[in-house]
Amino acid sequence: MTTKSMRQRLLASSMICGAALMATQAQAQSTSVVQEVVVTGSRIQTPGIQSASPIVTINAEAIRQQQTPEAEKILRILPTAVPGDGDAVNNGTAGVTTVNLRGMGSQRNLVLLNGKRMTPYNINGAVDLSQIPTALLERVDIITGGASAVYGSDAISGAVNFITKSNFEGFEADANYSQTGEGDGKIVSTAFTVGANSGDGRGNAVVSVNYSKRDGVLFAARPLGQLGIVTANGANLGASAPPAPPAGCGGPGSVASGGSTTTVPTRTQITGVGTTAGQFRDDGSLGSNCSVFNFNPFNYYQTPQERWGGSAFANYQVTDNVEAYANLLYSKTEVRQQIAPSGIFGNSFFVPLGNPYLQASARNTLITQANAARVAGSLPAANWRDLNANGVVDASDDISLVIRRRTGELGERSSTYQNNAFQFSAGVRGELGDSWDWDAFVQQGQSDRVSIAAGYTNVTNFGNALNAVTGPDGKPVCRSGGSCVPVNVFGGYGTITPEMASYVGAVGIEKQSYRQTIVGGSVSGYADAIKIPTAALPVQWSFGAEYREEVGETTPDECLKLAPASCLGGAGGNTLPIKGGFDVYELFGETIIPIFSDVAFAKSLEVELALRFSDYNPSGANTTWKAGVNWEPVEGLRFRAMQQRAVRAPNVGELAAPLVSGLRNAVLDPCSVANASVLAGNPTLRARCISTGMTAAQVGTVQDIVSGQISTFEGTNLALLPAPESADTTTVGFVWTPDYIPVVSRPYFSVDYYKIRVDDWIGTYQAQEVLDACYDGGVAEQCSKIVRINGDLASPAAGIQLFVQNLDYLETEGVELSAGFSLGLDDVGGDESWGRLQFSLNANYYMVNESRSDPTLPKIECVGYYGTSCGNPTHQLRWVQRTNWESGPFSLGYQWRYQDEVSIEETQKSGTFPQFQSIEAYNYVDLFGSWAINDAYRLSASVKNVFEEEPPIIGNEAATTSANSGNTLPSNYDTLGRVFAVGLNVRF
Repeated sequence: MTTKSMRQRLLASSMICGAALMATQAQAQSTSVVQEVVVTGSRIQTPGIQSASPIVTINAEAIRQQQTPEAEKILRILPTAVPGDGDAVNNGTAGVTTVNLRGMGSQRNLVLLNGKRMTPYNINGAVDLSQIPTALLERVDIITGGASAVYGSDAISGAVNFITKSNFEGFEADANYSQTGEGDGKIVSTAFTVGANSGDGRGNAVVSVNYSKRDGVLFAARPLGQLGIVTANGANLGASAPPAPPAGCGGPGSVASGGSTTTVPTRTQITGVGTTAGQFRDDGSLGSNCSVFNFNPFNYYQTPQERWGGSAFANYQVTDNVEAYANLLYSKTEVRQQIAPSGIFGNSFFVPLGNPYLQASARNTLITQANAARVAGSLPAANWRDLNANGVVDASDDISLVIRRRTGELGERSSTYQNNAFQFSAGVRGELGDSWDWDAFVQQGQSDRVSIAAGYTNVTNFGNALNAVTGPDGKPVCRSGGSCVPVNVFGGYGTITPEMASYVGAVGIEKQSYRQTIVGGSVSGYADAIKIPTAALPVQWSFGAEYREEVGETTPDECLKLAPASCLGGAGGNTLPIKGGFDVYELFGETIIPIFSDVAFAKSLEVELALRFSDYNPSGANTTWKAGVNWEPVEGLRFRAMQQRAVRAPNVGELAAPLVSGLRNAVLDPCSVANASVLAGNPTLRARCISTGMTAAQVGTVQDIVSGQISTFEGTNLALLPAPESADTTTVGFVWTPDYIPVVSRPYFSVDYYKIRVDDWIGTYQAQEVLDACYDGGVAEQCSKIVRINGDLASPAAGIQLFVQNLDYLETEGVELSAGFSLGLDDVGGDESWGRLQFSLNANYYMVNESRSDPTLPKIECVGYYGTSCGNPTHQLRWVQRTNWESGPFSLGYQWRYQDEVSIEETQKSGTFPQFQSIEAYNYVDLFGSWAINDAYRLSASVKNVFEEEPPIIGNEAATTSANSGNTLPSNYDTLGRVFAVGLNVRF
């Protein structure tokens, strides 16, 4: 451990030891927040009852100080969350923002709005947080651990409840503007809210509209992102300019190292022969490989987004005991993702050796290599058409060639996501006597999405265009005839003319629709007669029933449906239509039983129980429950424990996904040229390679995995649908709110241990996991999932079978700490006008965050690691510490974000450049301030990453594609540098 690492650890320890002087963002405001925890995690609303589940609350002031219109950014900095999809995800984004509690997946945490389930954005079951009207938020509650017994399926790792302002009256306008210190990355957001009470005072209506626009920031705008750095050997690290390739082997984006082998000029090889052939030159000759393609500059560190939204909340007191209410939420977003130009990424095509664009010297090189392979017996018969039947390869024949050509002439590849979502609910609620409340509601939500993929190559058309000969008029002509335009890829950049580009280019369009319908009702209250004699309060009850239906559909166009990899070169796979759904009938009940009140060693003692029965079609019935205890031995000290059984039923995508091809991350094909030295001395490994469809000549000579991604075959086996996954969650902790500490006020200190274990979790094997299990472990079942074409795994139609199924287990375990206090400066000898200080801390220490696919495979531990299995790192220790000073109309404070050091996954360490094998601990400091000019106007300003900490460098292949881009981990570390924001709030 380095000296700096030791200092970081000591600093972390001192922070935890001194945590009694801190508080959570909400808990520092008032001890009344403790009373509010009944809102989230329980349907029992009676004041005075405490929750046995730990809850972190972000209040309106903390939300306002973040100066962002995006709820995902507010949650991302919390120690309890691991980054999900968002503005820092480019290659791999779905054009949405999601939350990922405890690193267990965004589909395993439930997102609520005012205690009611929100509609997922597509068939994968996650909610797009872009719908949340942040300007209207009163607070956000995050509950740890399973909450299925209270809210139903999906609440495995917890629930996030967004609470909006109620009974708002008046007018409020918010405007915020931010940009980086480089002058880019601008975000403009506005929101207008109007609320009024009815003339008789029995009703209230609130309408809020919002708009925001986020500018993109390309990798090219930062020195770190301008050039791809190779994770394996550090190539291009510290380069001040892209390394130029040899003369005659160039073109836009071409570099000597640090990029993709799909480049310009074209790389080629004879299909199935191995690493022969080479790379064309600008003049059309064929030589050795001389350049790769620098794909970095085209990508985004921050994706552009435009968002419109509106919400309306209304309630009316129909009678003294009955209130009607209705809510409407609407959002429209457009997000653009962009990556490097498309191309032909190793597809094999039959090419006439008499193709008029093929220069004579290049033709002769190919013929010589093909005949040498024919004599050696390594030229597969299926890859050569001896059209003149003379038994030798010559200019009259066709040969199958692997083509790797970047088609910059078509422009960048992009996906534009257009999302429209609405959610409407209406209901009535009221009182039954003095002690019972009831609520009945109906809710309808729908999400409609269109994604447009542009700038891609049409693989089928490209094959037709390569199959060209000289026509009767002496001009190139496609053998297929029709509208085909022959294409020239046998030279440098610009050989593809606009006419050629028009024929070989492609656009793919997919429509998605998801609908959710919920009908439910519940009663909550107590009966004075049902009370334990030693308790001051009666037993509290809640009962209810709910019906929910969810239906999803995806409709790709003909281009996207084309097997095996759609018509889009470089899109990763084809897409087939999906239409499916499920419905569920549920009954639930909950009780809190006060046992003791105001007796020795028991100021209060309560038991909390809940049970939910769910009957899913088609997944079947299941039961979830919770049992907890709250014990306050003395005033201000409370111990709490909760054991829960949570369940997540498979979502539509897991139930109905057709079998398609895709792309997943992997590091090494053990049978490829990259592992040749190991294969040379390992006959057992060579035999295993041959057993999976390779010839002896292909072992150790075929190309390796390209750009850290491998082709896969994915989907649902309809004959073996996944069963619901179940989780056992445990939380044990205490809350201390002393009232006898001198000087400070509202002190708060809590520590909670949690453990969440998910059995039979629904997912897929990791691609590298299958490769290692087969070739290193000799597991025949895993070897059967490997499909090789011409010996390699990088060719289209080759890959790994990764079907949705129930796997062994997921588990996370740790300790969360929250603490704080408020201090009046006049109490420590200062003048009363000096104001008050508020301190807060929220910290999380992970002990375990691991998964295992089956008992024959090793577990994957992600605490303290990043990589192709873990993706974004799970830092062992993270905290957010805030200090805020308020005096009259002025407020000034800082936010300290800390995240522990992490390392590359152990299985990747040997193949990773030493400097990229670990990332030191990071500290970020943000400043914020505000000035209430008068009762109507407030100015605010903030600076994030004040000291402009540079992100870590790990190259482009260290972790999953969605997590690792631009040579770093953009969702986990600040890549844009210092960010300034200003805002104005007007209210009257």
